[in-house]
Amino acid sequence: MTTLTETFNKAQEKQMPDIRPGDIVRIHQKIKEGDKERIQIFEGVVIARKHGKGISSTITVRKVVDTIGVEKIFPVHSPSLSKIEVVKSSKVRRSKLYYLRTAKGAKGKLKNKELAAAIAPEKAAVMEPPAEDTAQQESAPTEQK
Repeated sequence: MTTLTETFNKAQEKQMPDIRPGDIVRIHQKIKEGDKERIQIFEGVVIARKHGKGISSTITVRKVVDTIGVEKIFPVHSPSLSKIEVVKSSKVRRSKLYYLRTAKGAKGKLKNKELAAAIAPEKAAVMEPPAEDTAQQESAPTEQK
């Protein structure tokens, strides 16, 4: 048995891409000025996602404009948002990236997910030499004796 509020909430939910902290998103927001309506784009890093995945979920997006940090909180399923695009994903190890507010220089830089995935197999190959090389190394010391 579903209540009226549950059915209303289901009807209001939008299909949105999987948005995670560390993603760089481009949010298209409808702005009403007088009798005109236009779309304004806000592009920045998602530093937090709150309130689950339901109708009340929100994301906090941060960007730096002329050396001033600007943060906006967007309700994900709001009718004023026409579209949300994920531009790029980054590898992060925290669910809330509030440390980006005070980070300067390289500490404020996030790693690209594709780049991190491409580097990881190479590191694994460097750490473990192939089986053929280990066999040659074992035979080499016996020949020297």
